Amino acid sequence: MLNVAVVGIGNIGQNHSRIYQAHPDTELVAVVDVVEAAAVAGGERFGVPHFTSISDLLASDIHVDMASVCTAGKENGGDHYEPTMALLGAGIPVLGEKPISNELPKAREMVALAQERNLRYGINLNHRFTPAAIRAKEWVDAGRLGELNIINMTMWINNPNETSEHFHMRALHPHSLDVMRYFAGDVEKVQAFFKKGKGRAIWSNVQVNLLFRNGVIGHLTGSYDAGGSFGLETLEVVGSAGRFVLREACQHLEFYPRHSMETESYAYLGGMMAFPETFDSRLARWIEQNKAGAAPEDIDASGEDALRVQTIIEGAIESWHTGKVVSV
Repeated sequence: MLNVAVVGIGNIGQNHSRIYQAHPDTELVAVVDVVEAAAVAGGERFGVPHFTSISDLLASDIHVDMASVCTAGKENGGDHYEPTMALLGAGIPVLGEKPISNELPKAREMVALAQERNLRYGINLNHRFTPAAIRAKEWVDAGRLGELNIINMTMWINNPNETSEHFHMRALHPHSLDVMRYFAGDVEKVQAFFKKGKGRAIWSNVQVNLLFRNGVIGHLTGSYDAGGSFGLETLEVVGSAGRFVLREACQHLEFYPRHSMETESYAYLGGMMAFPETFDSRLARWIEQNKAGAAPEDIDASGEDALRVQTIIEGAIESWHTGKVVSV
């Protein structure tokens, strides 16, 4: 049984807490939030001790095997650094929420400390943890698509948030770019164009061109203005022998062979019906890897993966402001 603490007990932190309490291999032993009322409410809701600081948790007699950092802050990642560094510094493996940090020096520090302490450090890049994505990755790894040529991703939701100039790119597209890296590998160069939606103060629409190190070419379309009542997520990967299309994170997966009309279509693989269920599958993998004592370098959706994604994001922003293709 692994003892778990959750830091940041807002909606996402409550989701993590619920999953840990329900999982047979974990026990939620504490919640932490700098807002005392939130900490108290979280402790009462989940029936565990509450704290308002990591230092108070560490000074207690509660043993913690691993922790989730679900704080928010600027661009949804501004408050991740301090609790993550404190927990890693105390020798506790951490699963952080995305984005790892939009301040790249801080992101690099967190990854470096985890590596220095030989600790498991993961990020909740949950879109890759769906049965549909896993099935598609098996196809790619088995060579069913042949040599990969093109990867296209569309992700948009209706989000009125106006908190910072590049909130849309930094808060939403860690997911998009992680999924693209999951299938096509590391990115070498990036070129981006942004547009402010009607009445917007922020850059709420983006088109990004990507050159991957293996020669695959890719494109990301993102928006906070185009979602309507529902979001839209579509991933297409095209190879020399076939292509697949993955729709709405987990709901529909289609395979189209290049030289045949016999297509395949799957709906709700593994019984996963909608995006919120991806939290369960991602945390289940994190728990599984910690229970098995996985090597830190083998963690799926690791802190290093998240750092590489943030580097691509900052490269896209630099490309827009400089008008150049940026090497990342």
